[in-house]
Amino acid sequence: MSVVSIPIINKNYPMGCEDGQEGRLIDLGKMVDRRAREILDKIGPLSESSLLATLCIVLADEVQNKPTPVADDSDLREILARIREIKKKINK
Repeated sequence: MSVVSIPIINKNYPMGCEDGQEGRLIDLGKMVDRRAREILDKIGPLSESSLLATLCIVLADEVQNKPTPVADDSDLREILARIREIKKKINK
């Protein structure tokens, strides 16, 4: 397990992650820092706890409202072909 220091609004937060996931965690930290800064730019100064609560709500809203990917005919044909391949392997 690795520990990475993630800066969010000029404060470092040590975070644990699996070995090899450090880069992903750093990228996620940058995204959170960017969104936190956008919130502060729009709303103005907030306490750390108010910023955290606002940031959580904003990110949760973005996740909940993210469009669901739609499979097209070619995707469905590919899935069906894979299912048929697996079925052949099982029936052997």
